[in-house]
Amino acid sequence: MKQQIVRPGLFTQNRARFVREMKKNSIAVFVSNDEWPANGDSLHPFIQNSDLYWLCGIRQEDTMLILYPDHPDPDYREVLVLVRPNELKEKWDGRRLRAADAKAISGISTIIWLDTVDSLLQQWIHLADHIYLSSNENDRKASDIPTKAYRFIDEMKRRYPLHNYHRAAAIMRSLRAIKTADEVTLLKEAVNITDHTFRKLMTMVRPGVTENEIEGQIWQSFLSQGSPGPAYGMIIASGDRARTLHYVENNKPCLDGELLLMDFGAEFGGYCADLTRTIPVSGKFTKRQKTVYNACLHLHNYAKSLLKPGITLVDYTEQVGEEASRQFLKIGLLKKSDLKNEDRHHRAYRKYLYHGISHHLGIDVHDLGSRTEPIKAGMVFTVEPGIYIEEEQMGIRIENNVWITKTGNQDLMKNIPITVEEIEGCMKQI
Repeated sequence: MKQQIVRPGLFTQNRARFVREMKKNSIAVFVSNDEWPANGDSLHPFIQNSDLYWLCGIRQEDTMLILYPDHPDPDYREVLVLVRPNELKEKWDGRRLRAADAKAISGISTIIWLDTVDSLLQQWIHLADHIYLSSNENDRKASDIPTKAYRFIDEMKRRYPLHNYHRAAAIMRSLRAIKTADEVTLLKEAVNITDHTFRKLMTMVRPGVTENEIEGQIWQSFLSQGSPGPAYGMIIASGDRARTLHYVENNKPCLDGELLLMDFGAEFGGYCADLTRTIPVSGKFTKRQKTVYNACLHLHNYAKSLLKPGITLVDYTEQVGEEASRQFLKIGLLKKSDLKNEDRHHRAYRKYLYHGISHHLGIDVHDLGSRTEPIKAGMVFTVEPGIYIEEEQMGIRIENNVWITKTGNQDLMKNIPITVEEIEGCMKQI
């Protein structure tokens, strides 16, 4: 458990935003994620529940947050629940948070221990009319495993069947999509760490280097800059492997003449950067590689120009698809007959661009947010068109992170080399 220091005002502000959306005389309870067993007596690295972290900043296991803004006793309007420090356990696993530590991180004054919460929570629930509980309602969720959050929901409904239950996720989806200035500051730091790392990589990439060597360099660079590590499983794919969107092997040699697709980003303060760059292993693009790369860069810039308050991701993706069709005609991937005869549900351009163009970004790399509601100022998106050509064993993707504001886009990665000329210039420094 790595606990980076983040200004507690961020979490205080987030709780205030959530509380404003609660019904009168309601209580909200958030629980931490499970510690997942691996093999033998080992556990997978612990990852905190994103909603819980967003509200209090605590990354320790066995944590609960209770919000009851209408409690008659002001001391119990926000309560943080921690596992009681155990001397023997700490000898094995390290120090656990004390009350003073948790107050400094979260800004919450009332701290109680997990082994005392049941009787107090029962009293508070009996006072309340409504109960908000958290669940994972990310649209990309792909697991039916009954996590602690869902087990807690079942337990609460069993013990208190006559209360009015509400989805905290419905509130969190809208709140977490709109980033505050403090959140964007953390995103910018994650981007800066990622930027510095990418520049280092361009000086080490050459024919014969392996994908895992590059992955190791990314880990080293992130850790040395104060990041706890990658924000997600990185993709280091040379040659035809770049067409595999979630390539995970990262262990093959990078060969002369190939392109190297690198999709990685640092975490900082719980927030994720998400960068993709495609560079020539030899340090110089071939004529054809340059043509396809510039078509992808054109799509990238075109997509950024469309991301404005008012448009939906669905409409935005459709417009980028239209431009992709035009570009793919220009570079010889499609013919006019392909477009004339295409099925509107299976567009011709999808043969070469078969993923979405953008997703919300924040605490989760695929963060909460709607695809069908209009984009609003404060949201942060990736912009990541790609071109994948099986016949040419080539995959190119270019990705930046963009903050939407009332006065226009702010590309948080605008200083990271992106053009053919910038990349080749950096790689000449080998």
